[in-house]
Amino acid sequence: MKIVGFCLLLLAAILLCSCKSETPSSNNIRPSNQAVEGKKTEMKVTSRAFQDGGMIPKEYTCDGANLSPQLAWADVPEKTKTIAFIAEDPDAPGKTWIHWVAFNIPASARELPDNVPAQENISGGGKQGKNDFKNVGYGGPCPPSGSAHRYYFNLYALDAELNLDSSATKDQLLKAMDGHVLGEGQLMGKYQK
Repeated sequence: MKIVGFCLLLLAAILLCSCKSETPSSNNIRPSNQAVEGKKTEMKVTSRAFQDGGMIPKEYTCDGANLSPQLAWADVPEKTKTIAFIAEDPDAPGKTWIHWVAFNIPASARELPDNVPAQENISGGGKQGKNDFKNVGYGGPCPPSGSAHRYYFNLYALDAELNLDSSATKDQLLKAMDGHVLGEGQLMGKYQK
């Protein structure tokens, strides 16, 4: 009986640990009917500020100047009308913390420069929504002291322009994007105080 109980506890611990190591769940939205063979195209996301899986420099965090990092993307699907971004920290205590919501970026765009102003409209086209700091625009990594947190910059190519304003949250953006995703990509950086 003790062995069965121990095995159940061990299994529960393994399941809890594996849940924390997965990438954020914002990728679970349905693809567009226009997606090739019903599958989302994989896009490449990069930044001059940090490498995928690398450390995010202090200037892009609350401990520095809190600038948004430069982001670039490639392999955008042909029928894309707009681009959207969600930046989030799945390692935050209590819930996944949203650091940036941006959408309606023109399909012709291939990057966002660093230091995008924290205002509704993005220069060159696009809008920014609300982060979990309750502000419009980017809010940099600001974890408690201790272990490194992972920050995912999720990119979506959409077949539509979204009818959202600067009060839009991640959940509202995901709902509006559902059924419109042609492609997606992801860049992950880490930060530790």
